[in-house]
Amino acid sequence: MLEAGFWGLVGGLALVLGALAGVVREVPAKVIGGVMAFGAGVLISALAFELTAEAFDAAGGREVVLGLLGGALAFYLGDRLLDSRGGVDRKRSGGQQAGSAAQGLVLGALLDGIPESVAIGVSLVDGGTVGVAIVAAVFLSNVPEGMSAATGLVKAGRSPRWVLGLWAVVAAVSGLASLLGYLVLGDASASVVAVIQAFAAGAILTMLADTMMPEAYANRGRSVGLITTLGFVLAFLLSQA
Repeated sequence: MLEAGFWGLVGGLALVLGALAGVVREVPAKVIGGVMAFGAGVLISALAFELTAEAFDAAGGREVVLGLLGGALAFYLGDRLLDSRGGVDRKRSGGQQAGSAAQGLVLGALLDGIPESVAIGVSLVDGGTVGVAIVAAVFLSNVPEGMSAATGLVKAGRSPRWVLGLWAVVAAVSGLASLLGYLVLGDASASVVAVIQAFAAGAILTMLADTMMPEAYANRGRSVGLITTLGFVLAFLLSQA
């Protein structure tokens, strides 16, 4: 049980590490874009092979389709709501967060992180072992996410203490979300677990397309495709190990 919370916290702490790098020293936009692209590739591979494929094997296509569409729609609606409340530029590195509401930034960061943490917790249901590819993917994607957002928030006038406090809260909630995902689904049927896995995958994929990948392309340009593929290949090899 505690293992689920621990690994969720590990993934969340990557946000703090990235934010620390962003507030200590301004990271060049090209570096941020490249690391974000690599992290996105890792996460895409993990949600395809570790979440969606496992859900399909356990319960079949109907549950996977329902979960994927449900997760995508839930993230889309939640993201639109939080964008209207000041969270729209939460992952930008150029300081576009100036004037954004603190509540929107915090809630937006939580919206991005919770599906990943739940995915980690679900991987431990029924005595399973934590998916190395999932934890690695979440960690590698969260570092540039925290780095980019922290750089932008500091440029927008937020204090380093406020920025690090924000990501510390998100890290703590990530650990809690992973723990709750394990506890709530511990006695659930294979079909229910499969739907939740696919739901998390759909939400994560929508988040990537909506926030991380556009920011990566804006900062890095055409090389984003190659870097994303490298991340995908690494995560695929991890999933097959």
